[in-house]
Amino acid sequence: MTEEIRYKILKLLAENPDISQRELAISLGVSLGKTNYCLQALKEKGWVKARNFKNNPDKRRYFYILTPKGIEEKAKVTARFLKRKLTEYQMLEIEIAQLRKEVTKQESI
Repeated sequence: MTEEIRYKILKLLAENPDISQRELAISLGVSLGKTNYCLQALKEKGWVKARNFKNNPDKRRYFYILTPKGIEEKAKVTARFLKRKLTEYQMLEIEIAQLRKEVTKQESI
């Protein structure tokens, strides 16, 4: 599981604990099987617990809860994800500045 997938799963579960695996897979842009595999891995690490909806007639639906360890990991993953995205952003700014110079140079010819 990539860092980005881990970040997105933890974020989505924190925001919407009653999300279905199918909805989670669609939001992540990955297969249902991969989503299930990732959720199992997060449960094994003790970051997520899955509980059945008691009053829901569809007993296959789960309520996903971030454990205290999961909340701590979400904070760490978020910080790493932000750092990586800021680095990508800075690299894009440099590339855009270079492209602008190139375009300006070509326009002056």
